[in-house]
Amino acid sequence: SLGESLSEEEATQFIKQILEGVHYLHSRKIAHFDLKPENIMLLDKNVPLPRIKLIDFGLAHKIEAGAEFKNIFGTPEFVAPEIVNYEPLGLEADMWSIGVITYILLSGASPFLGETKQDTLANISAMNYEFDEEFFCRTSELAKSFIRQLLERDKMKRLTIQDALNHPWIKTPSTKTPDQTKTPKKRERRQLKTKRLKEYTIKSHSSMPPNNTYVNFERFAQVVEDISQMEGSFTGLASDHDSLQEDIDALVSVYNHKESWYKEESEGVRHQLSQIRYEFRKVEAMKRSLQDEMKVVDVSVSDVSARYQERKRHFDALRQELSDELKWVQDVVGSSGVADGVGGVGGGGGYLNCNFSTVFNNDVNEALKEMLNRSCGGDLLSGISLNLTESGLKR
Repeated sequence: SLGESLSEEEATQFIKQILEGVHYLHSRKIAHFDLKPENIMLLDKNVPLPRIKLIDFGLAHKIEAGAEFKNIFGTPEFVAPEIVNYEPLGLEADMWSIGVITYILLSGASPFLGETKQDTLANISAMNYEFDEEFFCRTSELAKSFIRQLLERDKMKRLTIQDALNHPWIKTPSTKTPDQTKTPKKRERRQLKTKRLKEYTIKSHSSMPPNNTYVNFERFAQVVEDISQMEGSFTGLASDHDSLQEDIDALVSVYNHKESWYKEESEGVRHQLSQIRYEFRKVEAMKRSLQDEMKVVDVSVSDVSARYQERKRHFDALRQELSDELKWVQDVVGSSGVADGVGGVGGGGGYLNCNFSTVFNNDVNEALKEMLNRSCGGDLLSGISLNLTESGLKR
């Protein structure tokens, strides 16, 4: 039956192989998380000392440094307190399971098993176990020490896989190795113990099918995990909602502020646009007025230019006529002066001839002024008169 225990020698050989398998996993930072007799298989049950294999890695997880890992899973009798309490998990959980397996192998009883799964989990959380004298009367203190150091609530004080392999109870060579020279009776007893070990493992597999025995706990663990994830999601959603509400309030406040500012700015802009339109219309009116005035000026300038050209041509003609007249006058005056000079020398009448020239020049000047005043104005004629007078005096 399951209550039948193994001897320390048998249990030590069995546990050492489990430790070696777990050491292979832990050296690669992989935790099994479901170590129990059902997941320990004998390679060959027909040999005196069968080798074992660890199976069912469905819950195995690689432990990453700095990455927190929590979960509620496994078989209630063998799970560590940190799994029950939903605390961060590591390789230490496997060492607790090995302690429970060792307790069972040496006593045939489960240390934390209660009437219900809830009682079992409560016993694990409260560390409610003892070495009942009925089951451990022949168990060494070294073996009990090995179990105590594995069933340590503080996972930091719990034996590591290397510590367990180096524990004196595991490391001390067995003194009960069968001798080939021993009697057939002792050899038969050794074979019977080995047979018990095989039967224990086989019965463990057949009596506790995980799909039936622990289905409710596994469902409960999954529900708890889902609820925990949902709570985390809800907490995150609530935080996001609060943050989003704050952002919305801030945006509404900014919008209201900007809206009032835009209203004020739009009123100012409308007023400025009205002023600009007014100024623009004024400028347009001034522009049209200037264009009209420029057209009038252009017409006036054209008229003045035409009149100026006409006056210039008339002036040129008068200047030419005057020049001809002046030449004729100069010729006449020169001829008269010569004649008067000759007469004066002969008869002494030079004074009368001088007065005649002056009077003649004055009469010519007056006639020229009167003629030019009618066409060109007095300024030019006054200059001409002055020139004529001066040239008459010289003569």
